[in-house]
Amino acid sequence: MKLILDDRVDLIERIGYDGVHVDAGDATPAEARRLLGPGRIVGTFGGSEALISGVLGEPVDYLSIGPVYPTRTKQTSKAPIGMEGVRRLREEAGPGPVLVAVGGITLATAAEALAAGATVVAVAGAIFRQPEPAAEFRRWLAELG
Repeated sequence: MKLILDDRVDLIERIGYDGVHVDAGDATPAEARRLLGPGRIVGTFGGSEALISGVLGEPVDYLSIGPVYPTRTKQTSKAPIGMEGVRRLREEAGPGPVLVAVGGITLATAAEALAAGATVVAVAGAIFRQPEPAAEFRRWLAELG
């Protein structure tokens, strides 16, 4: 398991996380890579309806795509892309980049997102809104292997 902090490149070394996710208004992916070096993970937003122009040339380890479904975890004005959007973005990106499906992912839809072309899924509410998040996480690991 890897721990990725949102936005705060300056805290990664101090708190021992594996990497950072940067978006518009944060450090650029190139700045984050320069500050963290090649040994840390750097990710950024890849797109919704289409890949963001030039994102494939950024020095990142992954691109988040979505939201796949409506989400209560993060405010967004982007319309959900659904599984068809995941498929379309995988086709546009080609086989190389790691695509992280984000937004409203549940245990029931995680396998679908992976089958549609996501490399991994990012999950927050579906696990952390449960009475016992650790037990829910273990259930996800058992189900998705």
